[in-house]
Amino acid sequence: MRKLIAAFFIIQLVVSFSNDKKSNIGLLTDPSTEKKISIATKKALSIANYKNHQAFFYAVAYAESRCNYKIVNKWGYLGKYQFHPNTLRSLKIKVTPEEFLNNPELQEFAMNKLLEANKRSLRRQVKKYSEQEVYGVYVTESGILAAAHLAGAGNVRKWFRTGTNFKDGLGTSITDYMENFGGYSLNIE
Repeated sequence: MRKLIAAFFIIQLVVSFSNDKKSNIGLLTDPSTEKKISIATKKALSIANYKNHQAFFYAVAYAESRCNYKIVNKWGYLGKYQFHPNTLRSLKIKVTPEEFLNNPELQEFAMNKLLEANKRSLRRQVKKYSEQEVYGVYVTESGILAAAHLAGAGNVRKWFRTGTNFKDGLGTSITDYMENFGGYSLNIE
């Protein structure tokens, strides 16, 4: 929490500094917009993006399990991010359910690995549809990756092709995840 508060104050400082029209010290030009951006603003935005990445992980974990590493739902999904054992095997993580539930670091590693795999698998959809409205939903990279976490990359591709809105056993849909988890800045290779 202290880091989040510190990032907020850094951003406030940068905004007040960059609003000072008399000083152009440390300014860079953003080639995409031809606007001047201070180096301090870029650093603050980088910090904010990191926090945003962490906020995405927290939001998904909270929606999936209320951030409980040890939970197993009635369908056998495991841990903080509710991984199915078949998903773990597809990621080449070969552990027993008990080993997975008792290893928070492994659960975080699995979430990172799944996001990387989904980003590779859905790269065309991310490139083609990000920052656009599709079937009445504003699409972003983080929304696409969250939807893939819920429904799998194949169901997300199907949604883009046909509009078929997969729902899980609780009735949560691809579009729910696209909307609820859209707009986060992610640091995923």
